[in-house]
Amino acid sequence: MTDNALQPLLDSLDKRKALLDAHRPFDPLLLERFREYMATEWTYHSNAIEGNTLNKQETHLVLNEGITLGGKSMREHLEVTNHGSAMKYVERLASSQADFTEDTLRQLHGIVLRGIDDEWAGRYRCEDVFISGSDHEPPRWAEVRRRMQELEQWLTALDSQVLHPVVRAARVHFRVVNIHPFRDGNGRTARLAMNLLLMRRGYPVAVVRVEDRKEYFNALETGHLQGDLVPFTHFIAAQVSRSMDLYLRALARGEGLSGEAPR
Repeated sequence: MTDNALQPLLDSLDKRKALLDAHRPFDPLLLERFREYMATEWTYHSNAIEGNTLNKQETHLVLNEGITLGGKSMREHLEVTNHGSAMKYVERLASSQADFTEDTLRQLHGIVLRGIDDEWAGRYRCEDVFISGSDHEPPRWAEVRRRMQELEQWLTALDSQVLHPVVRAARVHFRVVNIHPFRDGNGRTARLAMNLLLMRRGYPVAVVRVEDRKEYFNALETGHLQGDLVPFTHFIAAQVSRSMDLYLRALARGEGLSGEAPR
Protein backbone atom coordinates (compact mmCIF):
# COMPACT_ATOMS: atom_id res chain seq x y z
CA MET A 1 0.00 0.00 0.00
CA THR A 2 1.33 3.45 -0.93
CA ASP A 3 0.60 7.04 0.04
CA ASN A 4 -1.24 7.30 -3.29
CA ALA A 5 -3.75 4.74 -2.00
CA LEU A 6 -4.27 6.76 1.19
CA GLN A 7 -4.81 10.20 -0.35
CA PRO A 8 -8.21 9.51 -2.00
CA LEU A 9 -9.58 8.36 1.36
CA LEU A 10 -8.28 11.50 3.08
CA ASP A 11 -9.77 13.67 0.33
CA SER A 12 -13.12 11.91 0.72
CA LEU A 13 -12.97 12.42 4.49
CA ASP A 14 -12.36 16.13 4.05
CA LYS A 15 -15.35 16.49 1.72
CA ARG A 16 -17.64 14.68 4.14
CA LYS A 17 -16.26 16.67 7.07
CA ALA A 18 -17.34 19.83 5.24
CA LEU A 19 -20.85 18.36 5.07
CA LEU A 20 -20.70 17.53 8.76
CA ASP A 21 -19.51 21.04 9.62
CA ALA A 22 -22.46 22.48 7.71
CA HIS A 23 -24.75 20.96 10.35
CA ARG A 24 -23.01 22.77 13.22
CA PRO A 25 -24.08 23.69 15.79
CA PHE A 26 -25.71 20.33 16.33
CA ASP A 27 -29.09 19.97 17.99
CA PRO A 28 -28.31 19.40 21.72
CA LEU A 29 -30.64 16.40 22.05
CA LEU A 30 -29.24 14.79 18.91
CA LEU A 31 -25.69 15.47 20.10
CA GLU A 32 -26.40 13.80 23.44
CA ARG A 33 -27.72 10.73 21.62
CA PHE A 34 -24.56 10.70 19.52
CA ARG A 35 -22.42 10.80 22.62
CA GLU A 36 -24.23 7.98 24.39
CA TYR A 37 -24.15 5.72 21.35
CA MET A 38 -20.52 6.40 20.51
CA ALA A 39 -19.45 6.14 24.16
CA THR A 40 -20.81 2.60 24.33
CA GLU A 41 -19.30 1.66 20.95
CA TRP A 42 -15.88 3.10 21.76
CA THR A 43 -15.74 1.65 25.29
CA TYR A 44 -16.98 -1.79 24.30
CA HIS A 45 -14.60 -2.25 21.39
CA SER A 46 -11.54 -0.69 23.05
CA ASN A 47 -11.94 -2.97 26.06
CA ALA A 48 -12.92 -6.07 24.07
CA ILE A 49 -9.73 -5.75 22.01
CA GLU A 50 -7.81 -6.08 25.28
CA GLY A 51 -9.78 -9.12 26.48
CA ASN A 52 -12.69 -7.65 28.46
CA THR A 53 -15.59 -10.14 28.26
CA LEU A 54 -18.54 -7.74 28.73
CA ASN A 55 -20.70 -7.66 25.61
CA LYS A 56 -22.01 -4.41 24.13
CA GLN A 57 -25.30 -4.43 26.05
CA GLU A 58 -23.51 -5.19 29.32
CA THR A 59 -21.06 -2.39 28.61
CA HIS A 60 -23.97 -0.01 28.06
CA LEU A 61 -25.58 -1.01 31.36
CA VAL A 62 -22.39 -0.53 33.36
CA LEU A 63 -21.40 2.68 31.57
CA ASN A 64 -24.75 4.46 31.39
CA GLU A 65 -26.90 2.82 34.08
CA GLY A 66 -24.28 2.12 36.75
CA ILE A 67 -25.40 -1.50 37.01
CA THR A 68 -23.15 -4.15 38.58
CA LEU A 69 -23.27 -7.44 36.70
CA GLY A 70 -23.08 -10.85 38.31
CA GLY A 71 -20.38 -13.19 37.08
CA LYS A 72 -18.11 -10.36 35.91
CA SER A 73 -14.93 -9.32 37.69
CA MET A 74 -14.42 -6.00 39.43
CA ARG A 75 -11.57 -5.30 37.00
CA GLU A 76 -13.88 -5.65 34.01
CA HIS A 77 -16.37 -3.25 35.59
CA LEU A 78 -13.58 -0.76 36.32
CA GLU A 79 -12.28 -1.02 32.76
CA VAL A 80 -15.69 0.18 31.57
CA THR A 81 -16.24 2.96 34.11
CA ASN A 82 -12.64 4.15 33.86
CA HIS A 83 -12.87 4.35 30.08
CA GLY A 84 -16.05 6.37 30.47
CA SER A 85 -14.23 8.78 32.79
CA ALA A 86 -11.30 8.98 30.36
CA MET A 87 -13.67 9.84 27.50
CA LYS A 88 -15.14 12.70 29.53
CA TYR A 89 -11.61 13.94 30.22
CA VAL A 90 -10.85 13.74 26.49
CA GLU A 91 -14.00 15.76 25.71
CA ARG A 92 -12.91 18.49 28.12
CA LEU A 93 -9.41 18.59 26.65
CA ALA A 94 -10.77 18.60 23.10
CA SER A 95 -12.64 21.83 23.76
CA SER A 96 -9.67 23.51 25.46
CA GLN A 97 -6.49 25.06 24.12
CA ALA A 98 -4.23 23.14 26.50
CA ASP A 99 -1.12 21.68 24.89
CA PHE A 100 -0.96 17.93 24.31
CA THR A 101 1.99 16.84 26.46
CA GLU A 102 3.56 13.86 28.18
CA ASP A 103 1.47 14.78 31.19
CA THR A 104 -1.70 14.51 29.09
CA LEU A 105 -0.87 10.90 28.30
CA ARG A 106 0.03 10.11 31.89
CA GLN A 107 -3.24 11.63 33.07
CA LEU A 108 -5.20 9.53 30.57
CA HIS A 109 -3.35 6.39 31.62
CA GLY A 110 -3.94 7.21 35.27
CA ILE A 111 -7.69 7.25 34.63
CA VAL A 112 -7.58 4.03 32.58
CA LEU A 113 -5.89 2.06 35.38
CA ARG A 114 -7.49 3.80 38.37
CA GLY A 115 -8.46 1.20 40.97
CA ILE A 116 -6.95 -1.54 38.79
CA ASP A 117 -3.24 -0.87 39.31
CA ASP A 118 -2.91 2.31 41.34
CA GLU A 119 0.81 1.78 41.87
CA TRP A 120 1.54 2.13 38.16
CA ALA A 121 -1.40 4.22 36.96
CA GLY A 122 0.04 7.26 35.20
CA ARG A 123 3.64 6.11 35.71
CA TYR A 124 6.15 4.99 33.10
CA ARG A 125 7.40 1.44 33.37
CA CYS A 126 10.67 0.68 35.18
CA GLU A 127 11.30 -2.64 33.50
CA ASP A 128 11.73 -3.99 30.00
CA VAL A 129 8.62 -5.51 28.43
CA PHE A 130 7.65 -7.76 25.55
CA ILE A 131 4.39 -7.64 23.60
CA SER A 132 2.58 -10.96 23.43
CA GLY A 133 2.11 -12.11 19.83
CA SER A 134 4.42 -9.44 18.39
CA ASP A 135 8.00 -9.52 17.14
CA HIS A 136 8.39 -5.86 18.07
CA GLU A 137 10.64 -5.17 21.04
CA PRO A 138 9.74 -1.87 22.74
CA PRO A 139 12.66 0.33 23.83
CA ARG A 140 14.46 -0.41 27.07
CA TRP A 141 12.75 1.11 30.08
CA ALA A 142 15.61 3.59 30.58
CA GLU A 143 14.85 5.06 27.14
CA VAL A 144 11.11 5.57 27.69
CA ARG A 145 11.21 9.08 29.14
CA ARG A 146 13.47 10.35 26.35
CA ARG A 147 11.29 8.77 23.68
CA MET A 148 8.16 10.29 25.20
CA GLN A 149 9.82 13.70 25.38
CA GLU A 150 10.68 13.34 21.69
CA LEU A 151 7.02 12.54 20.95
CA GLU A 152 5.92 15.67 22.80
CA GLN A 153 8.45 17.77 20.86
CA TRP A 154 7.29 16.25 17.58
CA LEU A 155 3.68 17.16 18.34
CA THR A 156 4.57 20.85 18.54
CA ALA A 157 6.96 20.83 15.57
CA LEU A 158 6.00 22.19 12.16
CA ASP A 159 6.52 18.77 10.56
CA SER A 160 3.69 17.49 12.74
CA GLN A 161 1.42 20.51 12.45
CA VAL A 162 1.26 20.39 8.64
CA LEU A 163 0.17 16.75 8.51
CA HIS A 164 -3.42 15.86 7.74
CA PRO A 165 -5.21 15.61 11.14
CA VAL A 166 -6.04 11.93 10.63
CA VAL A 167 -2.44 11.11 9.69
CA ARG A 168 -1.14 13.03 12.71
CA ALA A 169 -3.54 11.30 15.10
CA ALA A 170 -2.68 7.87 13.69
CA ARG A 171 1.04 8.53 14.10
CA VAL A 172 0.60 9.53 17.73
CA HIS A 173 -1.32 6.30 18.35
CA PHE A 174 1.41 4.31 16.63
CA ARG A 175 4.27 5.97 18.48
CA VAL A 176 2.67 5.45 21.89
CA VAL A 177 2.16 1.74 21.19
CA ASN A 178 5.65 1.50 19.68
CA ILE A 179 7.25 2.98 22.80
CA HIS A 180 4.91 1.04 25.12
CA PRO A 181 5.64 3.45 27.96
CA PHE A 182 3.39 1.80 30.54
CA ARG A 183 3.25 -1.67 32.05
CA ASP A 184 -0.40 -2.09 31.03
CA GLY A 185 -3.10 -0.06 29.30
CA ASN A 186 -0.95 1.19 26.40
CA GLY A 187 -3.49 0.37 23.68
CA ARG A 188 -6.45 2.00 25.39
CA THR A 189 -4.37 5.07 26.23
CA ALA A 190 -3.10 5.31 22.64
CA ARG A 191 -6.64 5.14 21.24
CA LEU A 192 -7.83 7.81 23.66
CA ALA A 193 -4.93 10.09 22.69
CA MET A 194 -5.61 9.54 18.99
CA ASN A 195 -9.27 10.42 19.36
CA LEU A 196 -8.48 13.50 21.42
CA LEU A 197 -6.44 14.82 18.49
CA LEU A 198 -9.19 13.93 16.01
CA MET A 199 -11.89 15.62 18.11
CA ARG A 200 -9.83 18.79 18.42
CA ARG A 201 -9.85 19.08 14.64
CA GLY A 202 -13.57 18.37 14.34
CA TYR A 203 -13.35 14.75 13.18
CA PRO A 204 -15.41 11.88 14.58
CA VAL A 205 -13.62 9.36 16.76
CA ALA A 206 -12.00 6.28 15.25
CA VAL A 207 -13.61 3.23 16.84
CA VAL A 208 -11.35 0.22 16.28
CA ARG A 209 -13.76 -2.72 16.33
CA VAL A 210 -12.88 -5.98 18.02
CA GLU A 211 -13.80 -7.86 14.83
CA ASP A 212 -11.03 -5.90 13.07
CA ARG A 213 -8.50 -6.78 15.78
CA LYS A 214 -6.31 -8.92 13.50
CA GLU A 215 -6.11 -6.28 10.76
CA TYR A 216 -5.39 -3.63 13.40
CA PHE A 217 -2.54 -5.58 14.97
CA ASN A 218 -1.13 -6.60 11.59
CA ALA A 219 -1.01 -2.95 10.50
CA LEU A 220 0.74 -2.01 13.74
CA GLU A 221 3.21 -4.85 13.25
CA THR A 222 4.02 -3.66 9.72
CA GLY A 223 4.82 -0.26 11.15
CA HIS A 224 6.93 -1.69 13.96
CA LEU A 225 9.00 -4.06 11.85
CA GLN A 226 9.12 -2.38 8.43
CA GLY A 227 8.72 1.28 9.33
CA ASP A 228 5.79 1.52 6.90
CA LEU A 229 2.96 3.46 8.55
CA VAL A 230 0.73 3.71 5.48
CA PRO A 231 -1.26 0.50 6.18
CA PHE A 232 -1.91 1.57 9.78
CA THR A 233 -2.80 5.12 8.77
CA HIS A 234 -5.15 3.81 6.09
CA PHE A 235 -6.76 1.50 8.64
CA ILE A 236 -7.36 4.37 11.08
CA ALA A 237 -8.67 6.62 8.30
CA ALA A 238 -11.16 3.89 7.40
CA GLN A 239 -12.43 3.82 11.00
CA VAL A 240 -12.88 7.61 10.97
CA SER A 241 -14.67 7.26 7.62
CA ARG A 242 -17.13 4.76 9.08
CA SER A 243 -17.88 7.05 12.03
CA MET A 244 -18.26 10.00 9.65
CA ASP A 245 -20.83 8.14 7.55
CA LEU A 246 -22.73 7.12 10.67
CA TYR A 247 -22.98 10.73 11.83
CA LEU A 248 -24.02 12.03 8.42
CA ARG A 249 -26.74 9.40 7.98
CA ALA A 250 -28.16 10.12 11.42
CA LEU A 251 -28.08 13.88 10.84
CA ALA A 252 -29.81 13.48 7.50
CA ARG A 253 -32.58 11.52 9.20
CA GLY A 254 -32.65 13.78 12.26
CA GLU A 255 -32.35 10.75 14.50
CA GLY A 256 -30.16 9.70 17.38
CA LEU A 257 -27.89 6.72 17.38
CA SER A 258 -29.48 4.60 20.08
CA GLY A 259 -29.90 0.96 19.17
CA GLU A 260 -28.70 -0.23 15.79
CA ALA A 261 -26.67 2.07 13.60
CA PRO A 262 -28.77 3.72 10.88
CA ARG A 263 -28.58 2.04 7.48
